[in-house]
Amino acid sequence: MKQWNYRKAVVAREELAEHHRLAQTLSWPHLVALGVGAIVGTGILTLIGVGAGKAGPAVILSFAIAGVICACAALAYAEVATMIPASGSAYTYSYVVFGELIAWMIGVALILEYSLVVSAVAVGWSGYAAGFLDSVGLGLPKELVNGPELGGIINLPAVFIIAVVAGLLIAGTRESATLNAILVVVKLAALALFVAVALPHFNDANFHPFMPYGFPRSGPAGSEVGVMAAAAIIFFAFYGFDAIATAAEEAKNPGRDLSIGIVGSMVVCVAIYMLVAAAAIGALAYTRFADSPEPLALILRDIGQGWAARILGASAVIALPTVILAFFYGQSRIFFTVARDGLLPGSLARVSSRGTPVRITIFTAVVVAVIAGLFPLSSIAALANAGTLAAFVAVCAAMLVMRRREPGRERRFRTPAAGLVGVIGILGCLYLFISLPVRTQLFFLGAQAIGLLLYVVYGSAAAARARAAA
Repeated sequence: MKQWNYRKAVVAREELAEHHRLAQTLSWPHLVALGVGAIVGTGILTLIGVGAGKAGPAVILSFAIAGVICACAALAYAEVATMIPASGSAYTYSYVVFGELIAWMIGVALILEYSLVVSAVAVGWSGYAAGFLDSVGLGLPKELVNGPELGGIINLPAVFIIAVVAGLLIAGTRESATLNAILVVVKLAALALFVAVALPHFNDANFHPFMPYGFPRSGPAGSEVGVMAAAAIIFFAFYGFDAIATAAEEAKNPGRDLSIGIVGSMVVCVAIYMLVAAAAIGALAYTRFADSPEPLALILRDIGQGWAARILGASAVIALPTVILAFFYGQSRIFFTVARDGLLPGSLARVSSRGTPVRITIFTAVVVAVIAGLFPLSSIAALANAGTLAAFVAVCAAMLVMRRREPGRERRFRTPAAGLVGVIGILGCLYLFISLPVRTQLFFLGAQAIGLLLYVVYGSAAAARARAAA
């Protein structure tokens, strides 16, 4: 059985010879730094405007709620990842715990998530790139920086950056640790500059009323607004914590350091996000920057600090493509794992002479370029969140099931208060899902229905043939 093969692979990895094991050199400060570097990025630079448009000044509370729910999912992820150290993320965990069909459905959700994350980051990058070019006298026509929903033709910069990143991946280019460290500093320095420049313009009148749209979904029929509606969108801002879980083998004391690293990085990021949000709303009424693709730069220009806006825009233009690269890379691994299991055509798992999945990369680039070129940031981010929330529910559920099914199995990292954390993670993610726009929910359910049909028509039989041939 394929499920048995996965279990066998996990045991083999746990019994690696000493010279094949990674050195345990990371303590909790290293893991906190790793998490902050992975998490801080597109969300705070772009989605604060979308969140403010839905929650008003209470977007600060939305950041806190999304961070708590994401932290619960992250703790569950850390435990399951150390027990099943194989590629495929939530897809693989679902295969081991729940079987092939559930794994397929989670695989569909992950593919949806990764494709849309790349599209959303590209649109966010486009907003800052267009604003930066405008500030130096090289602006593009509005029709070429907005999709049809925003009165344009196509978001050309978004399509451009996707093509560039796809080309890098096809060529086999990878990020180096040094480059990542530099870009983390660039991102944090840019946010520190924003806070330092915006705070002197703080006006507490901008915080009244604090919660204009209520806590749950409220307002006119069909308008998804309120604190939870905003949290469901800016949940996107906390992606990246899985980088900490992947460092489990290198932690000096996984049982302590992973929990501190995950929770610590989430606390730090929530604090950063809330501080930036407070400075943004205090400096300018939220209605002025709501739904802007470059809200922080817009605020700086509006308060007469154009020089700071140019620096912030340049830092975003430089740093955000690495997020696209990381998620593009991650998606190829999801595709590979699903194709290797026989649930997708095996030809998709072929690599070029350089060792890169050219076919998958080109196909993905076309899909995400179309999405990024034609749809606004808020719609894309909402759709991406739906897939992620489904994956996080699956990981939390997998942790709880494995606690009951195999209570005595060794766990390098044990989630503290696992029952409570798992339940909060599941219920919180489900609440965020129902807080998403109805169009997003219907789109996600439609994608799952199509995925189920593909499994019945093709995937199930193909996977059986792959197992028989193994």
